[in-house]
Amino acid sequence: MADKEREAEAIRGVVDRLTDAFSATHSPADVEAAVTEAYASFASRPVREFVPVLVERKARSLLSESSG
Repeated sequence: MADKEREAEAIRGVVDRLTDAFSATHSPADVEAAVTEAYASFASRPVREFVPVLVERKARSLLSESSG
């Protein structure tokens, strides 16, 4: 259970960092949606250790693409 809690905390950190980084171009809801989409793409992966890093990269990419 502690691993799931750590992962959830790390994902909240991703949302916070990306909300700050993209505050000029995206609403917090847009950031949350991008992180949720990115996180969902890793749902079936058995190795969870790097999921937060991968989610942040994918969500950052999604947000950058939608910024134009």
